[in-house]
Amino acid sequence: QEFPLAALAGTTCRCGFPSTLFPLHEREDEQLCAHKCAAEEFESCGSDEFLLVYQTQVQDNRCMDRRFLPSRAKQLVALASFPGAGNTWARHLIELATGFYTGSYYFDGSLYNKGFKGERDHWRSGRTICIKTHESGQKEIESFDSAILLIRNPYKALMAEFNRKYGGHIGFAAHAHWKGKEWPEFVANYAPWWATHTLDWLRYGKKVLVVHFEDLKRDLFVQLQRMVGLLGVTACEDRLLCVEGQKDGNFKRSGLRKLEYDPYTPEMRKTISGYIRTVDAALKLRNLSGVPEDYYPR
Repeated sequence: QEFPLAALAGTTCRCGFPSTLFPLHEREDEQLCAHKCAAEEFESCGSDEFLLVYQTQVQDNRCMDRRFLPSRAKQLVALASFPGAGNTWARHLIELATGFYTGSYYFDGSLYNKGFKGERDHWRSGRTICIKTHESGQKEIESFDSAILLIRNPYKALMAEFNRKYGGHIGFAAHAHWKGKEWPEFVANYAPWWATHTLDWLRYGKKVLVVHFEDLKRDLFVQLQRMVGLLGVTACEDRLLCVEGQKDGNFKRSGLRKLEYDPYTPEMRKTISGYIRTVDAALKLRNLSGVPEDYYPR
């Protein structure tokens, strides 16, 4: 019947959309749904009270329409991040949540072809809701009126950017790149930049909203509301609920090619830990919560 959700309640199946009364982010303990199905001994069927929810193959179209801003933006808002910190994914979420295209400081033809139509606009055009940038440095930062600063665990961000550099947006670097001289050189050049990028934006940014990639993954609804709030757009709840249902888009590397080993040497870890401590202290100085715990390698 063309609904994106199917919910199993005992022997009854209901279909529908995520709604304020039935959001995807307010989950119950899975055990509450663990009622055995009448005919399937090893399957759970939910109950009248606790429903087992499945996403169907039908796309929720309530957040698919996107356009340029109807009038020129009064403020230039940066979506700033170190490379590999999930900027493209955040753009996807912002476009779905607001209905407006995001822009970029660069031009990436492959992203334009994937539907990011703001990619082709000059970043100062004023037609896009925010502008992707990996730039740091006072001059570049001060050309924006405000910013969403996306920060990600450097161990994950460095590997993601290395994969992008040698394998494209959703590809992977070859084994030879990890084992050759490319990886140590990459870490030596990029790890210090991970720290200076955040420090520069905290220092020179005029109005900076810090969003941790890990929080966005864990608590998408709340974090996306914060981001949309800074953009000055009132996103209708239906759109935000729709985004939750298709949050990944096409911007996730499949986990099939995960590295079988840890590419970081003890020396690399020691250096990166120092950068993490510096960023953590800088965030706390501004009365922000420090970096998430998982930034420190276990």
